[in-house]
Amino acid sequence: MPQMFKTWQTKSAKDVSLIALITFISAVFLWLIYGIYLQSLPIILANSVTLFFNLIILWLKIKYR
Repeated sequence: MPQMFKTWQTKSAKDVSLIALITFISAVFLWLIYGIYLQSLPIILANSVTLFFNLIILWLKIKYR
């Protein structure tokens, strides 16, 4: 969340690596699928929240290019 707020406030995403962000989002998405497969609520919740915030950061990265 701190990275998301900093990007939003400064309207600059130059500190965020697009490749690293996409890689991280992919990994979190796979963990979410794994949690759904296991029907494990803690894994599903943690990765859903993480995925949501990182998708916002990705959107801000694209918006403030």
